[in-house]
Amino acid sequence: MRELICINCPRGCRLKVDDDLNVTGNFCPRGVIYAKNELTHPVRTLTSTVKVQSTLERRLPVKSSQPLPKEKVFDAVKELDQVSVETPVHIGDVIIENVAQTGVNIVATKNIEK
Repeated sequence: MRELICINCPRGCRLKVDDDLNVTGNFCPRGVIYAKNELTHPVRTLTSTVKVQSTLERRLPVKSSQPLPKEKVFDAVKELDQVSVETPVHIGDVIIENVAQTGVNIVATKNIEK
């Protein structure tokens, strides 16, 4: 039996999952989905920063456009370390396409004009 704490909402339900992926302890159906995904194919949203060529800012905040497979997060971070973006850049601009061969893009989360 595995025990997890659901992170889909602030409630933080304490979930128990047996070997057949039967979930108990959830308050809502999202807990069941979370537990099954976490045990079969865990994913994480990546938030980070990249270098920016700007007179005002040194770093640009970025995030993954959708959750990445957990085992690819460190590969994605290594790619981010190699990136330097030129201004202007706008929220939603794709900074890296198909990061770590996951099919997920890394996008800007801040506007920087100069």
